[in-house]
Amino acid sequence: MKVPVKWLKDYVDIDLSPRELAHVLTMSGTESEARCLGESWEGVIIGQIAAVEPHPNADRLRLATVNTGSGMQTVVCGAPNLTIGDKIAFASVGANLIDGHSGEKSILKPAKIRGVESCGMVCSEMELGLSKNHEGILVLAADAPLGRPLAEFLSDIVLDIDVTPNRPDLLSVIGVAHEVAAITGKKVRIPDLAYEEAGEAIEKHVSIAIEDADLCPRYCASLITGVKIGESPEWLKKRLAACGLRPISNIVDVTNYVMFEYGQPLHSFDYDKIKTKKIVVRRAANGEVMQTLDDVERKLGNNMLMITDGEKSVAIAGVMGSANSDITENTTSILLESANFKAASIHYTSHNLKLASEASMRFERGIRPDLTIPALKRATQLILQLAGGSAAKGIIDVYPQKQECRSLKLRRSEIKRILGVEFSDEQVVGTLTALGFEVAICDGGFMVEAPYWRSDINIEVDLIEELARIIGYENIPTTLLSGAIVHQEPNRLMDLKNQVRQTLVGFGFDELITYSLTSKEALAKAYASNTLHKEPVKLDNAMSVEQEYLRTNLRSGLLSVLESNLRHEEGPIRIFELNRIYIRRENDLPEEPEILCGLMYNPEQEKVWPLHTPPFDFFTVKGVVESLLSSLNVKADFKEANDDSLRPGYEAEVIVNGNKLGIIGEVHPKVRTAFDIAGKVYMFELNVSSLLPFAMHRDNYKAITRFPAVIRDIALVLDSNVTHKQVTDIINKFSLVNEVTLFDVYSGKQVEAGKKSLAYRLIFQSAEHTLTDMEVDKVLEQILKKL
Repeated sequence: MKVPVKWLKDYVDIDLSPRELAHVLTMSGTESEARCLGESWEGVIIGQIAAVEPHPNADRLRLATVNTGSGMQTVVCGAPNLTIGDKIAFASVGANLIDGHSGEKSILKPAKIRGVESCGMVCSEMELGLSKNHEGILVLAADAPLGRPLAEFLSDIVLDIDVTPNRPDLLSVIGVAHEVAAITGKKVRIPDLAYEEAGEAIEKHVSIAIEDADLCPRYCASLITGVKIGESPEWLKKRLAACGLRPISNIVDVTNYVMFEYGQPLHSFDYDKIKTKKIVVRRAANGEVMQTLDDVERKLGNNMLMITDGEKSVAIAGVMGSANSDITENTTSILLESANFKAASIHYTSHNLKLASEASMRFERGIRPDLTIPALKRATQLILQLAGGSAAKGIIDVYPQKQECRSLKLRRSEIKRILGVEFSDEQVVGTLTALGFEVAICDGGFMVEAPYWRSDINIEVDLIEELARIIGYENIPTTLLSGAIVHQEPNRLMDLKNQVRQTLVGFGFDELITYSLTSKEALAKAYASNTLHKEPVKLDNAMSVEQEYLRTNLRSGLLSVLESNLRHEEGPIRIFELNRIYIRRENDLPEEPEILCGLMYNPEQEKVWPLHTPPFDFFTVKGVVESLLSSLNVKADFKEANDDSLRPGYEAEVIVNGNKLGIIGEVHPKVRTAFDIAGKVYMFELNVSSLLPFAMHRDNYKAITRFPAVIRDIALVLDSNVTHKQVTDIINKFSLVNEVTLFDVYSGKQVEAGKKSLAYRLIFQSAEHTLTDMEVDKVLEQILKKL
């Protein structure tokens, strides 16, 4: 929200500098920054168009002669509103402007356009950063001083306020004025809303019916006849431009001005285009089509609210109007709408129709129904002043479910409990009254009623927050903790996840975080069969078809990231993600296990010493998983697997204490093709939630033995179907064996068909004495006999 300081001073006296004002607002919880509108306008002065001639080589371009006060300059310009005598913003070569095509900042350079040299530029609002308008040049007031810097005439200090979702009142200048007044101890001046009602009673000319009061709690309207559509005065156009809005006409500008002043969006209808002289507020029918002001046909649903005249739709409530009731230069009668709509409905409508606006932004935050009347009266008053005409007597106010003002009790004891400090009654009453609250002292505390512009005050602690931020968080004294510190239960799953992350990063992996929302097609790509084995959970209100389902695996997200990275680098690439997946459960919320998934990619490269890194293979990824589990004091076994994402014969299940906790292997060629990955990719996946019980035991420490080890190497010729694990399980049962390492595997001419040779190094060691050769030979003989 951009708040011009000059405008703000209409409602509250300000003694602070803009920077000091931004600081005190920030310290009270409203993050603000003071900016100077026009601080980048160096090289831009006020000029006057002295002559306009056609371009000799281009029909759509013209040559403008600009009087700069110190000479004449010729500029090539295509704007349609070049008029002799107009004061304009002239940028000389070297000025820093915003490019009207790209929207990026650029330095104006000398140019020859269709054979004619252009010595500068006549600027539009967009090029000066005032608005998005690039349709014509900015025309200044006739009293603008010729030759003076534009910043001297048009600049203003603007407070750029970062408004939190719970504070729609700060999306208005008066709302900010209340905040400033409370902080600085000043009084707020609210505009007088009186105006003459010279016409007939409004009920004789129009009626209003609300069919869906759950979506429209209140609808108010006024009628002004005999108006004259024209330009707004300079003061109004300047204020709107400072807020980032493009001035359009006096009527539209008044509705925008009051929206920024009070925070209540309004809409103006051409009364003569409402043939039935009736407004009906209803839900749209499913599939109902309406053409909005931007000439786009919108398909609506029954959660969207329509403004109709009983026969045709004239607006999508709180979002955008229709061309069939729009204000034009021929309009003479205005029906002015000031309504309150349900926040969730407006959010749903603007989101689904992709029609976000200043109005929908305010409605979405939940403004109070009480704002409708003050804003309507203010807008009616300004239209009478700027467009003439006559206001009908009275206003129509349809409020079927009137909300009574609710008082909250604020207890002194609760203030002390929450803030740890006691405030005097004078401090409490003074602070809340300055914010516009009505306060009465009662037994044990205060009865407080929130002002009509504050929709964020719902419970007692909201009032306590108001006291803390206005009195000043920095003024609450610092005290030491008292009482017993609550016992902190360790989060073992979080600890395990952190340890896994640190270990993998130590192995050279990079951690990723991918979106939880995806599509069925993306999930299915991670499987060779291109089919899902588990039905994912579908969102009721998806942002797009690409984010319609909760993911059932991390594989597709990681493979997509790998595909993207391979466009920019060759490898090696090691990536992992540790996050939740979502498994559907009937009649219940989805199961959300923590899953670790990792990918390893390193294509075969030319062997150039010492830069050559051997490509990854099945045993590389197996080593990563074994080392990871070893760091957690978990011993894993591996057995053949059959996973749809992995290549058959190059995959294995990870087994811990008889439980399958994951898989490892080479990604299936069909999956690689689906993701357009050329080289081999290896994947591992572990269920960290299921791993937790096995990784919870503490480390056991024992003294290093002082007795030497004895080494023996053995080679075993075995049937091909005998596994390495079967061999090591037998050897490790002998107590004197301290370590077993496989160092060679051979099958070929030297061994008969159906056989293989496995060579092991055995390390024998005793914690009690030095082993003799006889002892070792005896144990080795028993091992061979057992094998």
